[in-house]
Amino acid sequence: MQWMAWTLPTAVFFVAIGLALLLLTLLEIYRPTVPRRGFLPMVTTRGDRFFVSLLVTAYLHVLFLAFSDGPVLVASVTSLCAAVCLMRWG
Repeated sequence: MQWMAWTLPTAVFFVAIGLALLLLTLLEIYRPTVPRRGFLPMVTTRGDRFFVSLLVTAYLHVLFLAFSDGPVLVASVTSLCAAVCLMRWG
């Protein structure tokens, strides 16, 4: 594991993604997803919306780092709000 600089934020990020995938798996087992149409221009399942929210979060962070000198916490809070909106109404 020497190839990657494992800092606490990096470890927390990967653990959070792993726990989210575990939660989504358990939800799929106990409450199967019904594909639905929200504000996204396609019919999506819970897993689709989670994947799209991860992509949006990554792009928001990259854009924030490219065009701003502010604290990354601003991008993280914005991304979290976007992810919640995508999961709920996407």
